[in-house]
Amino acid sequence: MASSIDLSAVNFDTTSFPALKNDLYLRAARGEEAERAPVWCMRQAGRYLPEFRAIRVENEFFKVCRAPALATEVTLQPLRRYAGLLDAAIIFSDILVIPQAMGLEVQMVPGKGPHFPDPLRTPDDLLRLVDRNSGFSVDTELDYVYKALTNTRHALDGQVPLLGFVGAPWTLMAYMIEGGGSKTLALAKTWLFAHRTAAHDLLARVADVAAQFLIGQVRAGAQALQVFESWAGELSPQDFAEFSLPYLALIAERVKAVFPDVPMTVFAKGAHYALEQLATETLFDVISLDWTIDPKAARARVDAALAIRTDVVPRSVVLQGNLDPTILLGDEQTIRERTAEMCQSFGRSGHIANLGHGMMPSHDPERLRVFLETVHKSSAELRR
Repeated sequence: MASSIDLSAVNFDTTSFPALKNDLYLRAARGEEAERAPVWCMRQAGRYLPEFRAIRVENEFFKVCRAPALATEVTLQPLRRYAGLLDAAIIFSDILVIPQAMGLEVQMVPGKGPHFPDPLRTPDDLLRLVDRNSGFSVDTELDYVYKALTNTRHALDGQVPLLGFVGAPWTLMAYMIEGGGSKTLALAKTWLFAHRTAAHDLLARVADVAAQFLIGQVRAGAQALQVFESWAGELSPQDFAEFSLPYLALIAERVKAVFPDVPMTVFAKGAHYALEQLATETLFDVISLDWTIDPKAARARVDAALAIRTDVVPRSVVLQGNLDPTILLGDEQTIRERTAEMCQSFGRSGHIANLGHGMMPSHDPERLRVFLETVHKSSAELRR
């Protein structure tokens, strides 16, 4: 399969994209009425798909990210398999392209995941990073992502909107210091409490790159954006308020200053305590929930927070989520029942259906089909 892809057959024209045929996701993300809940899945292009694994046999992970034709092919694979069932495509890339662009080496090790051979260990290591003060250009360093977005937007031919994304500053900082995954994030947290000034310096630099990168993604063809704060739940409420929330707010503010109508989603996994702050102290249109919070409770808390903040411009906040991904390991009847319950919990409006995290390599692709079909059926019945 991989050898049949023509890596030179690409379209980088940003001046004339195909007309959008299915705008359900965009309408819902903006808080508009929708006939059913739009649905897509984090990591919907990935290792659970045999067609993706076939690509990876011949191509290293970051090569797929950097080759626009390959990134486009992988992004489109779930759209082909689940024709008519997905309401958004998300560009195939990785949150760690930002640390790479800032001068750190990142490897994707089979069976292990991301690995930084030479991570940041002390504040002096910040001198190894590059940013725009040292002649660094986000648009130059990450142009391959822009090219993948533009090419994919053409290849989609208006089927569904195309989403871009970045990792949030705290999550990226943790990877840059830990050198990979960690159960405690002890090294990264040491910076927060022993090197506070350096930690804020690093977070601010990453936030600056992330905001510039998202703006560039929209110019390249992204029609909506998501920010992944995957390790938010590793912070206490107090530390989230200092080391995560201000930088999330800054990113949204900078992007919205340029593209006010582009929907933005934040996924602060595990940070249930911050729902009110995310709704009232940032400009994100959508808050994505993991599976450990009741949607009804989340909806009530967000609405109450918005109602009492007279200093905040009136707005709606859409919720996204939140089926436990491991439910897709169950039988079809269980998936149908739990998915229908999820739709019911979110109610008749203000919901984008998704998982509470991403697809897993062990998932059976046909189980995802059951989830998607059930969202279509259940959410449409709920709104009639």
